[in-house]
Order: sequence, then C-alpha cells, then structure tokens
Amino acid sequence: MLDRKKMLRIAGLCGIAAPAVAFSLIFLAISLSPWFSWTANALSDLGVGEAAWAFNSGLMVGGVLAASFAAGLWVAFRGRVLGRVGSILLFIDAVALFGIGLFSEAAGAIHEYFSVAFFVLFPLSLFLLGAGAVMAGSKKFGSFTIVDGALAVLPWVFSWDGVAIPEAISALVASIWIMAEGVRLTRSGKYS
Repeated sequence: MLDRKKMLRIAGLCGIAAPAVAFSLIFLAISLSPWFSWTANALSDLGVGEAAWAFNSGLMVGGVLAASFAAGLWVAFRGRVLGRVGSILLFIDAVALFGIGLFSEAAGAIHEYFSVAFFVLFPLSLFLLGAGAVMAGSKKFGSFTIVDGALAVLPWVFSWDGVAIPEAISALVASIWIMAEGVRLTRSGKYS
C-alpha cells in the first residue's frame, strides 16, 4: 500500500495530466472538425462528429485523472470538513466530466445534465476547498482557490452567441487551479 506522501504525489501528477490530456484531445477534435465555430457551437458538438473519438475520449480520460486528483485531495484534507466536502464535490465534478464524454449529445438530455453539473460543481468545490485551505493555514493558496472559483463562474454572466467560448474559458480557469494544485502536491507531497 502506498504511503500518504506518495499517494498525494500521484494525485498531484493526475491533476497536472488531466487538463493536459483533455485540452490536447479537445484541440485535436477542433482541428479535425473544419465546421466547428467558436461563436456558433458548443464544445460538445465535437462529441458527435468525425472527431468524436478524440473529444469524448479526452473528456473521459481527463475525468478519470481528475477523479484520482480529487481522491488525493480528500486524503490531504484528513480531519478538515470543508476540504473533504470540497474534494467530494470535485470528485463528483470529475465524474460529470467523464459523463459528458460517455454520453454525447446524441444520448439526449443526460448529456446536458452532466454538462451543467460539471460547470456548476467545479466552482462550488473550489469555494469549499479554498475555505478549507484558509482554515488549514494556507491563506494565500486558499484565497487563490476562491478567486479561481469566482473566475470560473464569470464567463457565464455574459451573453455569448454560442457556448463554446464560456465553456473553454471556464474550463481553462479550472485547469489553471488543478495544475497549480497538482504541482504543489507533487512537489511537497502534502497539502498545507
């Protein structure tokens, strides 16, 4: 069995890898889909076209890696309720990301439920994780986490012609936090 420090380092590596894999395959799907428009489409439209394999597998692999990362955060927040609840929400968010890829738009309403869950649960998890980090004594990183959660919500308050742009901005903001925390866990093998 892995010791706690090694487990957190593996979780950190999963956090670094999740956005890298997901975005790489999303951009591959975009490059293989000349019809795709940032202003007229949703990113999920890529999940039913000629590049569906790239888009959907990127979300599913990214979801598995993000779930592993969230499980590591749950371990890191041992004895801290807010952090543990935040890591559970982040885990459910990762399941939602996997679900977006598993159930493409062709699957009907279930795809929409997973998509909405993904974009709602991520900022909520960050607010709780940030508060938990502040309470654990990591005021600087906790504040960064809360601000990142607010920035993940921000694109959704504006009106857009399509949803691909706010989806991408929100996911990019999420990725910045996950990768930063992944690096932190990988380097230190601890949370606070």
